[in-house]
Amino acid sequence: MSEMSFDQMLEESFKTIRNGEVVEGVVIGVKPDEIILNIGYKADGIITRNEYTNEANVDLTTVVALGDTMEAKVLKVNDGEGQVLLTYKRLAAERGSKRLEEAFESQEILTAKVAQVLSGGLSVVVDEARVFIPASLVSDSYEKDLTKYDGQEISFVISEFNPKKRRIIGDRKQLLLAERAEKQRELFARIQVGDIVEGVVKNITDFGAFIDLGGADGLLHISEMSWGRVENPKKVFKVGDNVKVYIKDINDTKIALSMKFDDENPWNNASERYAIGTIVTGVVARMTDFGAFVELAPGVDALLHVSQIAKEHVEKPSDVLQVGQEVEAKIVDFSEQDRKISLSIKALLGEEDTEDEAVYSDEEPFEDAIEE
Repeated sequence: MSEMSFDQMLEESFKTIRNGEVVEGVVIGVKPDEIILNIGYKADGIITRNEYTNEANVDLTTVVALGDTMEAKVLKVNDGEGQVLLTYKRLAAERGSKRLEEAFESQEILTAKVAQVLSGGLSVVVDEARVFIPASLVSDSYEKDLTKYDGQEISFVISEFNPKKRRIIGDRKQLLLAERAEKQRELFARIQVGDIVEGVVKNITDFGAFIDLGGADGLLHISEMSWGRVENPKKVFKVGDNVKVYIKDINDTKIALSMKFDDENPWNNASERYAIGTIVTGVVARMTDFGAFVELAPGVDALLHVSQIAKEHVEKPSDVLQVGQEVEAKIVDFSEQDRKISLSIKALLGEEDTEDEAVYSDEEPFEDAIEE
């Protein structure tokens, strides 16, 4: 039997490999765009940047070091230059796909970085396996612009797993809904009517603002924003403002809020500040045919009847007054119980006949006009 040559013995000492096989190697060289592995074969294995990751422009010298051990999959035993072409990302993607399948079956919560913001949602990568999260499943509320999620780590579950159709769908919304439901349960367990709480303005409408109380939203109606008059909530608040409110009512999961705190009630000690005979200064807030309403303080309006505007006959208040005009008048009637104050400019002018000064007919819509 003939003896083998040295080259033959050397050839026999190397293992054989084939396409698709998973091999383990040691990093013996690394460049920004290439990793060289000793895989125990007669030729070294090469992993290019494109076969290492889907991320663009990654410097491979920052992710592996000489002497590191890693596994890869054989793409080509001979790449035409006598080297073995390997892939790391495809092996990772296969294992990632298996990982996602297990997560889908167990409904495990996964966390991954958003790799790309698409027109219809987000793309995240788990062990080189891509997961698509549709825009409708990104949040528990509609979000038009998803760019804020770019590069952020988010948690989600796999709601659909069909690798054959390349449909691996993630769902973040159900986690947020579950978290919000738990926070809502905790919130309603600790709050009660009359509590003063802090919240964040979440949304503003023409009729009020919705305040996030940390588990549920409460409605701060425009009529409860101030003891004074609020014309437009958007001029008072902006989304993101921190506010202190008190809970006026709780009805099932609906919470009514108010900022009309009792200690700030402008009618406190009103009987002293607005006693009959007191001369006051106010601003015309609005007018009707029968008189003008003068704001003496935020939340305190007084009626200046048309008959008390001047000595001479006045057909209608708008003939001599205008909204925003400052006027001085004497208080001629005060009812703390009904929160009614009547004024007279004529009483300051030395009018002797004051029969019309005091009380006006109940038929005059004082209360209706106050609420307008």
